[in-house]
Amino acid sequence: MESNDFQGLTSEQAAESRRLHGVNVITPAAEDSAWRLFADKFRDPLIRVLLVAALLSFGIAVVERDFLEPVGILCALVLATCVGFVFEWDAMRRFRRLNRVNDEQPVKVLRDGAVCEIPRREVVVGDAVFVESGEMVPADGELVEAVSLAVDESTLTGEPQVEKTTRPECFDPEATYPSNAVLRGTTVADGYGRFVVTAVGDATEAGRVTEQATVRHDAPTPLQCQLARLSRYIGWLGIVLSVGIFVLLLLKSFFTGALLAGGWLHALQQVLHIFMVSVALIVMAVPEGLPMSITLSLAMSMRRMLRTNNLVRRMHACETMGAVTVICTDKTGTLTQNRMHVGEMLRDEGVSLHEFAEAIAVNTTAFLDAEGKHVGNPTEGALLEWLGAQGEDYAALRRGAQIMDRMTFTTERKYMATVVRSGITGRRLICVKGAPEIVRSMCAEAWPDETAARLAEYQSRAMRTLGIAWGVAEAEDCATCIAAGGLRYAGIAALSDPLREEVPDAVAAACRAGIAIKLVTGDTQGTALEIARRIGLWDDAADGPDNRMTGPEFAATDDERLAERVSGLKILSRARPLDKQRLVRLLQERGEVVAVTGDGTNDAPALHFAQVGLSMGSGTSVAKDASDITLIDDSFASIVTAVLWGRSLYRNIQRFVLFQLTINFAAIVVCLVGAVLGHDLPLTVVQILWVNIIMDTFAAMAMSSLPPDPAVLADPPRSGDEFIITPAMARTLLVCGGVITAVLLAMLFAWEVGTGGMTPVEQTLFFSVFVFLQFWNMFNAKGFETRSSVFAQWRGCREFLLILLAIGVGQVLIVEFGGGVFRTVPLTFAQWAWVIGGTSLLAFGGEVVRALRRRRAAAARNR
Repeated sequence: MESNDFQGLTSEQAAESRRLHGVNVITPAAEDSAWRLFADKFRDPLIRVLLVAALLSFGIAVVERDFLEPVGILCALVLATCVGFVFEWDAMRRFRRLNRVNDEQPVKVLRDGAVCEIPRREVVVGDAVFVESGEMVPADGELVEAVSLAVDESTLTGEPQVEKTTRPECFDPEATYPSNAVLRGTTVADGYGRFVVTAVGDATEAGRVTEQATVRHDAPTPLQCQLARLSRYIGWLGIVLSVGIFVLLLLKSFFTGALLAGGWLHALQQVLHIFMVSVALIVMAVPEGLPMSITLSLAMSMRRMLRTNNLVRRMHACETMGAVTVICTDKTGTLTQNRMHVGEMLRDEGVSLHEFAEAIAVNTTAFLDAEGKHVGNPTEGALLEWLGAQGEDYAALRRGAQIMDRMTFTTERKYMATVVRSGITGRRLICVKGAPEIVRSMCAEAWPDETAARLAEYQSRAMRTLGIAWGVAEAEDCATCIAAGGLRYAGIAALSDPLREEVPDAVAAACRAGIAIKLVTGDTQGTALEIARRIGLWDDAADGPDNRMTGPEFAATDDERLAERVSGLKILSRARPLDKQRLVRLLQERGEVVAVTGDGTNDAPALHFAQVGLSMGSGTSVAKDASDITLIDDSFASIVTAVLWGRSLYRNIQRFVLFQLTINFAAIVVCLVGAVLGHDLPLTVVQILWVNIIMDTFAAMAMSSLPPDPAVLADPPRSGDEFIITPAMARTLLVCGGVITAVLLAMLFAWEVGTGGMTPVEQTLFFSVFVFLQFWNMFNAKGFETRSSVFAQWRGCREFLLILLAIGVGQVLIVEFGGGVFRTVPLTFAQWAWVIGGTSLLAFGGEVVRALRRRRAAAARNR
């Protein structure tokens, strides 16, 4: 793009450019409306099964004029959908775009032959724009002038400082973006420059990244896939069961003569009655409390995870974290502190600390604010921070010296020099710092061998190194002094972006949990390798070239070949924003459940595309909007906490499924046998309502309130093909369901068949036994897949215990004082002891079985 270097664009040219290329505004992501968010709740397969069950139940209710069952199912539907909608809508409001870029911010441009300020939205392709330290680049462009220009590209590449130049011979061939290009959204860290705008708005690199971050990605979560499979099983089971019962009852009615006892109208009524019984069994087979349980579990976990610095935006992300098999993480701000720090300082023993401190303090343009944070060049700020740690006041040293001349750092020179009148000795000195090989060439004597060896060691550890030298100034200008040479070696500073303290332990914990970690960064391969070693991700003895790639190599390789490498890939360096998104896609195609961490705009596409996007609390608003969970404390350790919550949440959902299907199994078998033999379940409509409240609402709240179990981190991630009902669940379901069924059928036959009908006391006992079997079965559900006694794990189970207490006390009060409504009579103390004590054998027997299984498993591990 050509531009008149002296006149810039005219107003007419700017208007034409705006017509051709558009305004300099990035189109914001379209947010889902409240109606769309609510409608999405009905995409859940179990919700759809419930809708069918509600329609069938409503048809029966119209005939029998008993609307209790359909009303109960509709209440479960409303709770399951509305609770989820309210929580997600509330989260969306809290996640409105933060720190939206102000498109009215003034920008200095050359228009109509004069420098003027215009709003950023009015910058057009072809404009000549001026930027200086501290300013944000308003659009993509090509530099035509650069003086000591360094740009913070961390929002796009993860690199906090990239040197920019207009001289082709000084271009960095390994740079993620060309050395003469500046990009929208980056910040000038040092120096100043002038560039010609080449792209605005959505056409900029930041615009393309934001667009990819808003592309709708509707891949179902692992839990949604498993629930869809469960709903299909329940649907087919209900249909087969209904057809079988219909045929069986029809044959029974035919062979006993009941079907043909009257006219065709009587036969039609019999067939209709048999049909309604069959449909009622379908309705009974549907666990209407399951969607509500899942929603309650997700909602409660969503709120409780906030206490562990995990701010969840999308509820299903709570559980999906438990299924994650791969975490793709960036480096800057996630693994490191995004703050340059002097790791080691090698100082010449012949130079006093005070004089050395002055040589550093006067030869910088950076500052430290009142809180000790860097202002200006982050490398120079790190040197000032080191001086403070040594007890030296850089500001006082700078005030005491008289600066006579200065040469700022440029990419071409690779050093900075200052001629100063020392406030300590009164001598005129020249102080130099810069690339060690350049500074070394200015020194009169060779550097000590030990210094050279230490320098090589620092560089092998991917640390940024600075050589520091000084000497007596023979003139007042830097150029003359530099040309004269004869400087003296003073020291070497080795700087790095330090790791967050908790990262190595968190990475180790994730690896123990069977999760693969992949480091994706815009930094050089050397820096990435060193970081990977320090966090325990890279082992030089075990890992090799096949486990690492660079961005250009990654981009040049086709998907088919990459598919063979992505599983073993550990490091992707010099990565561009869309490289991470492509990596996520390839991993997902191999069946991996991928979580992505990031804090910059460059991370947004991958954050949005992954099953779980984890943004940092200090990250950009684009990254937060694209993510599912925000780590408020920016801590990688919070990811492991999220995995713990996710796996525990899935286990709690399994426990509720086990509890409800066990009761459903028993109720269906009892109703089936009763229907075949001509006996109905001896429970009144109001009693069934109380039983359903226990099965659905109370049980859902109890299971969802169970605290996370750290033991789940010892297990590998569950397989994506795993059915939510595992073989262990099926065995427990059949055993517990069989015991409950046997007890209920024995009571039914002994009292109704044997004596010709139940007395009020027997009906009350049957009702109470039914309820307390559910009461004690909750212990079996709680104890599923635990590694210790269910009666020993009560910490954090206050809600569970309170719900159990409510069920037990509620049943006693209903029986003793609710006879008019619930058709019950008071029981004696002995009868209560028989009911509670006898049914408790279900829980204690289950505990004995689990203890034997744990002992066998321990013996097998010890062999």
